[in-house]
Amino acid sequence: MAAAAAGLSWRRVSSFTGPVPRSRHGHRAVAIRELLIIFGGGNEGIADELHVYNTVTNQWFLPAVRGDIPPGCAAHGFVCDGTRILVFGGMVEYGRYSNDLYELQASRWLWKKVKPQAPSNGSPPCPRLGHSFSLYGNKCYLFGGLANESEDSNNNVPRYLNDFYELELQHGSGVVGWSIPVTKGILPSPRESHTAIVYCRKDVGSPKMYIFGGMCGCRLNDLWELDIETMTWSRPETKGTVPLPRSLHTANVIGNKMYVFGGWVPQSAGGEISAPDGEWKCTGSFSYLNLDTTEWIGLISDCQEDKSNLLPGPRAGHCAVAIGTRLYIWSGRDGYRKAWNNQVCCKDLWYLDTERPLAPSQVQLIRATTNSFQLKWDEVPTVEGYLLQLHADSPVPLVAGTPGTGVPETSVLSSQGGCSLHQSPQSVPSIPYAEMKVDHPSQTKNLIPNNVQVALSSSLKVEGKEKAAAPENKVTQETMKNHTDAKGFKESNAPSLLPVCTSSSAQTSANVAELHDLDKQSVNPDASVSSTVSSTQTMVTQQAVKTESSSTNGAVVKDETSLTTFNSKSEAAETAYVTPSTRVSTGQRNDSHSSRAPQRLPAPVKTRDRRWYDVGIFKNNSAVVSQFYLLPEETLNINSKMEGADVPDYRLLKKQDLFPGTVYRFRVAAINGCGVGPFSKISEFKTCIPGFPGAPSTVKITKSVDCIHLSWEPPASPSGNILEYSAYLAIRSTQLQENPSQLVFMRIYCGLKTSCIVTAAQLSNAHVDYTSRPAIVFRISAKNERGYGPATQVRWLQGKVTVTHS
Repeated sequence: MAAAAAGLSWRRVSSFTGPVPRSRHGHRAVAIRELLIIFGGGNEGIADELHVYNTVTNQWFLPAVRGDIPPGCAAHGFVCDGTRILVFGGMVEYGRYSNDLYELQASRWLWKKVKPQAPSNGSPPCPRLGHSFSLYGNKCYLFGGLANESEDSNNNVPRYLNDFYELELQHGSGVVGWSIPVTKGILPSPRESHTAIVYCRKDVGSPKMYIFGGMCGCRLNDLWELDIETMTWSRPETKGTVPLPRSLHTANVIGNKMYVFGGWVPQSAGGEISAPDGEWKCTGSFSYLNLDTTEWIGLISDCQEDKSNLLPGPRAGHCAVAIGTRLYIWSGRDGYRKAWNNQVCCKDLWYLDTERPLAPSQVQLIRATTNSFQLKWDEVPTVEGYLLQLHADSPVPLVAGTPGTGVPETSVLSSQGGCSLHQSPQSVPSIPYAEMKVDHPSQTKNLIPNNVQVALSSSLKVEGKEKAAAPENKVTQETMKNHTDAKGFKESNAPSLLPVCTSSSAQTSANVAELHDLDKQSVNPDASVSSTVSSTQTMVTQQAVKTESSSTNGAVVKDETSLTTFNSKSEAAETAYVTPSTRVSTGQRNDSHSSRAPQRLPAPVKTRDRRWYDVGIFKNNSAVVSQFYLLPEETLNINSKMEGADVPDYRLLKKQDLFPGTVYRFRVAAINGCGVGPFSKISEFKTCIPGFPGAPSTVKITKSVDCIHLSWEPPASPSGNILEYSAYLAIRSTQLQENPSQLVFMRIYCGLKTSCIVTAAQLSNAHVDYTSRPAIVFRISAKNERGYGPATQVRWLQGKVTVTHS
């Protein structure tokens, strides 16, 4: 089969919820992030509802729209600019076409009818259907379509158009007006039901619009190019086999390819353009045009019959939308029953992954315990799961060994149990290596096999209710793994409760890909807890605060009288540090965390085992890891695993428990219909050693006129009596100018209370960290008899900040 030969893997969406829209043709669709938004079309009447499909949750819903709701229309123009959608023209009833322009603010589901100014050099566009309406920058480009020359809608006199208009948009909302650009070259011939896309090569940077096919009494398969900068039309020479003439097809740009699917094509497979009264049929053919080389590549032929239901059936007047590198196709008509004089419409929704997924962000640490990690990484759009792998510093036993008998490396740990950091006022925990964005996790399941489950903590709670408006000042919480003592040693600690957090699809974590080549000789304490709170769901304080993640490389600590520098490059770090990963190796997976501790204490090991072991395949972008899978002994020589390779049957593999005080490295790869993508950069975490207090949790900031009130809750696992807390503020320093990634902290509080006041004088000296969003950085940690435990880091988001460095 051609599809199989081309490596295609179409998937039909068979499980979804919500009110499914009735099947139709002539509708249009756009994407806003993971949402597929459909409007118009017809089948036994023109549809006027706005339907939305969430591609992540597989849920249809009908948003409660308001404002100047447009009438239903078909074969209209439909473009998306950020979170606003523009609708132009289309057929509003049989024989009656429109030239009205509507704007939908999808963030509020608010419709508004807009009236653009007429062009200075001509008339505005006449009512039409089947035109193309393409967006580039702040302008929409209208070409062609079909007009009705008759004033009597029942007496349709078609006129094919090839006029060309430019519509200038205002930023955010509203339009300026129409204009008729002066173009060079020969204008494309009149047509309707064609496609138009805009593409800009990365290396050239000149945007081009491509028009393909359409209908003008007969179907067309000509390709036209418009250089938008010079407004020059041309007919590019193409290589490969040009698709059959067609109309009512779709064209979508993914990467440097224009994917063309379906439409009406001549009944004859000879490839000749048929006469106006020739026979025609719907097609399920699929091909793409490489826009850099202008070469056509056929993926599914016009004459290919699919009896296995592995491919979308022939159709025309459907909609197709690209979300990331995934192409979605929904509905359309699959034929015309002349005896019944009505169309037959498809009801199915399909998608195709056109490329392997991108590498996810590095794995990030939410919480560490003595024998488990709670991990998270940024979501990759339109993937079916994630392969998480682990690399142990200690030798991993073969299958002949029993789980929990590995010998982890501890040579970098202090043999003394305590940390003397806060006995000296010069020291404070350093900044974490990796940014963290923590969504409100739900119970997740692995994709394959069913016996592999992900056990996630249900302790994440959203404190308070959703706010109507986002506050200006926000907070981010992170927890540092532990402190260093004066000798450079550090100890792990039991984790605290996870700070308050919730989910926000709009939030993004900053890129930490630049962190690499970390020195293994010096030590740096790292995060064991981190959280993000979205702009719309916040912790409850007198003034709501919003948290976000942060990422920095190192820290300089300043108490009232002295400075101490800590190197961020640590072998014993519990949090993620990032190193370039070029190998793609095999490993094992972990399903649920074990409550029993390994029976053998860690012992120093000089050599490192370079194998990667699978932890599991996870549906969502978070996991609790307490075990990983061991490969059978005979497969241990296989030291690398090609992307897309089959995963082992985990039911046949034994599992190994994690050890306390052990360094583990993690990487993750996304999986879609094309296979396993490249792995992320490597992150490194360390399990805790019992006895130290957990991190303070639920940090809150309340803003007053001349100060802020910083408060927190005690660690959930104090491991004894809490003797004191310390709070620190990142301050401006000349050392920051020399090394911006190395923060300088000043202790602003030390005592038994779980709150403190940060004065305006102290805040005036604060450093604003621009690692992700501008933020003022605090740290809070607790001390028991054994020493200080992990510190919770808080980034207080400042919005637009202008700082004058002294």
